[in-house]
Amino acid sequence: MEDAQLKEYVPVLILGLVAIGFAFGSLVASVLLGKLGNRNRKLGNRARIKDTAYECGMIPIGEGGTRLSVKFYLVAMLFILFDIEVVFLYPWAVIYKEMLKGVYANMIFGSMITFLGILFVGYIYALKKRAFDWKS
Repeated sequence: MEDAQLKEYVPVLILGLVAIGFAFGSLVASVLLGKLGNRNRKLGNRARIKDTAYECGMIPIGEGGTRLSVKFYLVAMLFILFDIEVVFLYPWAVIYKEMLKGVYANMIFGSMITFLGILFVGYIYALKKRAFDWKS
């Protein structure tokens, strides 16, 4: 009986081996193709022109990556935090009427109020720290 149960894991093992083989095969192929491309490349002026970034027909000026302030990342993280709150709130709100019929309705409602309370405290903290103020 144990042998029959172990045979059911063979497809999973094969899938894992194929995934690992594909990952390493892709890495090896990219290295080999990259070396092949570098060997055949001409080292003249034309190669340098082809290697420059294309910016809508304009010659690029300055660095490609601009620096952003820490404030930008702070606001992005706060957006993700409160966006995930809504993701957890919608399914709960959809089945709320069905939950009221159950035995644990008060406990489920209390856990959601606790969840919202903790997030509200975090929101008040962010307001006190002026995390949403773009000008500072």
